Amino acid sequence: MEAQNEQRTGLLYGFGAYGMWGLVPLFWPFLKPSGAVEILAHRMVWSLVVVGLALLAVRRWGWIRELVREPRKLGLTALAASVISVNWGLYIWSVNNGHVVEASLGYFINPLVSIAMGVLLLGERLRRAQWVAVGITFIAVLVLAVGYGRPPWISLVLACSFATYGLIKKKLNMGGLESLAAETAVLFLPALGYLLWLGAQGQSTFTADEPGHATLLASTGLVTAIPLVFFGAAAIRVPLSTLGLLQYMAPVFQFGLGVLYFHEAMPPERWVGFSLVWAALALLTWDALRTARRSRAALEAAPVPVAAPAREPA
Repeated sequence: MEAQNEQRTGLLYGFGAYGMWGLVPLFWPFLKPSGAVEILAHRMVWSLVVVGLALLAVRRWGWIRELVREPRKLGLTALAASVISVNWGLYIWSVNNGHVVEASLGYFINPLVSIAMGVLLLGERLRRAQWVAVGITFIAVLVLAVGYGRPPWISLVLACSFATYGLIKKKLNMGGLESLAAETAVLFLPALGYLLWLGAQGQSTFTADEPGHATLLASTGLVTAIPLVFFGAAAIRVPLSTLGLLQYMAPVFQFGLGVLYFHEAMPPERWVGFSLVWAALALLTWDALRTARRSRAALEAAPVPVAAPAREPA
């Protein structure tokens, strides 16, 4: 029962994380004329400020001593920080340069990569319907790639970097707040150094623009920290394959924004590809509902164990 409650909590955290990530393309254009690298540096700096205040509020510091004493964990944290910084920077650039739909393709591919990692590296097993859905998604990705007429490098880098990040988080097995604090601490000094260099060169938009722009740049800490804390909490509670399937939420929202809000082009082959992805999602949803129903029925039908009568002392 405790394991089921943990998994249910993890699913709620996952829904929250991917819902927020799905809507974040609405935010990045407000940060222009800042470039993607400057926005990324601000994300790193202000995220540490946010999680530092959160840790101060909950008085949770003991994990720092344990992390420093474990070189393997420290190394994995540094690797996670490097991988997520690549993902962050490329995604910001994609949104602010008119590639929201292609970025959404990356996050459609991402669950496929996560599922493959779960099966190949962690020994997780998929049901038959899940395998069929994965196959349909793979065909959809091929159709979409052909439609672009070139390798979808934005999509591939986003997919592989975030899937790798999810795997590392699974191995770290740290709480969401603690792992984000550790990752942003690794990124803080390089990011702060870059921002100071920009200011010395007279190229920083933080002080050169109106105060409202500086406030928006500072708010990247909240925009970054909240969904990542949710994701970290989900990653240690649900199987990687389940986490991979939840990731479809974000690209669905991003795709809708790309087409309806940013008015990006959608030729027929892209509609075919995305239709295949949606068919796979429908199959996964049906399979998940059926499995949950069967699990509940099995629990209800299971006999209640009867305690053995106490023996009288001799």
